[in-house]
Amino acid sequence: MKGIIKALGLVFGDIGTSPIYTVTVVFLLLQPTPENILGVMSLIIWTMVVLVSLQYTWLAMSLSIRGEGGTIVLREALLSLMKSKKGILVAVLPLVGISLLMGDGVITPAISILSAVEGLTLIPGLEQISGTTIMLIAMVIAVLLFSIQSRGTEKVAGAFGPIMCVWFSSLAVVGIISIYQAPIVLNAVNPYYGIKFLSVNGWKGYIVLSEVILCATGGEALFADMGHLGAKPIRNAWVGVFGVLVLNYLGQGSFLLRHPEAKNILFEMVFHYSETLYVPFLLLSIMSTVIASQAMISGMFSIIYQAVTTRLMPMFKVDYTSVERKSQIYISSVNWSLLAAVLFIMLVFKQSSSLAAAYGLAVTGDMTITGILMTSIFYLKKKPWLAFLSILITGVDALYLSANFYKIPHGGYWSIILAMIPLVTIFIYTRGQRRLYHAMNFMPFQEFIPKFKEAYATSPRIQGTALFLIRDVTTIPAYITQTMFSHGIIYEDNVFVSIVGRNDPFGITGFYRENMAYGIRSFEIQFGYMEVVTAESILREAGIDERAVYYGLEDISAKNIFWKIFSLIKRISPTFIKFYEFPPEKLHGVITKVNM
Repeated sequence: MKGIIKALGLVFGDIGTSPIYTVTVVFLLLQPTPENILGVMSLIIWTMVVLVSLQYTWLAMSLSIRGEGGTIVLREALLSLMKSKKGILVAVLPLVGISLLMGDGVITPAISILSAVEGLTLIPGLEQISGTTIMLIAMVIAVLLFSIQSRGTEKVAGAFGPIMCVWFSSLAVVGIISIYQAPIVLNAVNPYYGIKFLSVNGWKGYIVLSEVILCATGGEALFADMGHLGAKPIRNAWVGVFGVLVLNYLGQGSFLLRHPEAKNILFEMVFHYSETLYVPFLLLSIMSTVIASQAMISGMFSIIYQAVTTRLMPMFKVDYTSVERKSQIYISSVNWSLLAAVLFIMLVFKQSSSLAAAYGLAVTGDMTITGILMTSIFYLKKKPWLAFLSILITGVDALYLSANFYKIPHGGYWSIILAMIPLVTIFIYTRGQRRLYHAMNFMPFQEFIPKFKEAYATSPRIQGTALFLIRDVTTIPAYITQTMFSHGIIYEDNVFVSIVGRNDPFGITGFYRENMAYGIRSFEIQFGYMEVVTAESILREAGIDERAVYYGLEDISAKNIFWKIFSLIKRISPTFIKFYEFPPEKLHGVITKVNM
């Protein structure tokens, strides 16, 4: 039970606050006729069944690696199954999926907070409150939310679950009361009404799918966040959350059948049944959207950390906000960039109904990519029935994605722009690293060893141990040959240290590889991409107590605009040495000039 309550606070905030705006936005496009209401309710229910229950809680969660989920996990799982590590499946699609999720991380807090604050207009005396005032209040809440991130959320996270319990209970109660007054809405559980709606409405029904999908936004969090809690509590919690959401959506449908003039449907429904309890419900809805936004922000930190440790993105300065839990991280540059983007999006769209035009494209894009990756993994694992089911679900994802293309000229282009920023960064960084590696003047291992032996035998040696950071012992970087042979800096004990990421999320090991020559050893640190590595502690456990740590720095000269951007990224991002927390008082950076 404790795990379920935690899951409600950490995982279900986004999808749990979707009832605030989903039905309202759908009926901006439609007349609230009984046929349309039953059709939309049926589509909402079966969208959650297919895209959340089947795609994420069953199929995707079965592909976790040691309890971890997310697009990067699927990428690593696919890499381990494929003979070729190249191709669009592993080289492009997962990166697009990650970028879309990051773009979604901007829109989710903006639409969630705005839609909740808009409920103020139903409070007696505040009916004339201006849209600008609502937007400013939402922006203040966003600033406060992002400002507390550096202090860590561990102390307040314990309250998230109970608050969301109250929220879901409120949604269920008001839904049941409303259904009781027009039980005909229960017919929407039959998928016939959804299919009939699409066949009767044709093109317009197809476009409505781009708004219906808002009921499933946050479904991807069930898979992406499963590493925090495990699959079982998330699956168990989803059973209850799904029931609550169905009751509330049907309740909104029932209310709309009786009050077709309603605009802000959830809030008007609550206000209709109890003016006294409306303000507490509104405050609860604002707290719930803040919790949903908090979960998304924490998720962004985790995704970007995974991207850094798998060498997809440049290093970022990472702070740890919990002594007990290393997974509680804070990335300052990401936090303030997200805040700036959220405030900008609020200023551009001003209200949640307008912002809905930008919402959904990134989510459906990520869902489709998840479906393609899942299908490929099931096929390679020789599970034809699961692969076939995954193809069918991916077809549904693609249908929703194509419907969202309609939104592109109406604001959906912002979703693409937001996703392009991390995607372009990833491509420039990964291609730049590859180009930089080829531009470096490496010395082959077979050529290096004889020169080292000669220098070690004839040159004066410095007492103690020196560490030299190296990616691969088969090719020796120029900074090492420069230090040893040009500057004559050779220690009695020279240890080449490699830090290597693994395809699985957890585990840290440090071990000696075979000795390279007398006076020179090789030590390798391997770690899972969810692990937080402090190199100094691993070295001490292995009995290494160095006097100095040498590492290479590149002074990049570039004419091509892309490589100039890459050079700028390298200059402003923390070095490898800072990221892995080597002892700063022992560091010696050696600069190598590189032309790209």
